Amino acid sequence: MATQTTQKTITIASVIDVVGALANDSLSGQVYFMDTNKANGSTNQGTENLRTVVKKGDRLVWTVIFLECEAYAAIDDIIIDKDCCEPKQEFYEGTDVSYWVGTVKKDITISPYSIKFKVGTRAEPIATESSLCLVGQSV
Repeated sequence: MATQTTQKTITIASVIDVVGALANDSLSGQVYFMDTNKANGSTNQGTENLRTVVKKGDRLVWTVIFLECEAYAAIDDIIIDKDCCEPKQEFYEGTDVSYWVGTVKKDITISPYSIKFKVGTRAEPIATESSLCLVGQSV
């Protein structure tokens, strides 16, 4: 008998201090992550080291919030094991505002990843240096 995979959408939000990131030429201490899956075991909410609990079939949505209203930040790329998840950039209808979406392809133990952000008018994206991870549910 085949088991059915229930798809759940988990939003992973990045909160960036754009001015701080540009001043330090780094995201260290300037970006914090949270997700909508705390009730199912995600940990380190509001830190640079978010551990998002996922299972096969979960839909992940990565978004960006920036602290300064006249600043700019966007996800440029998500570096993750493509056997686990292949995030793709999408846009809110009628805008040039993007977000990234991917589906967890298999049950995993742990899959570390990093995010590259376009920040302000800086030409090159800045990558996270922290320990972002997708982790499997405890049995």
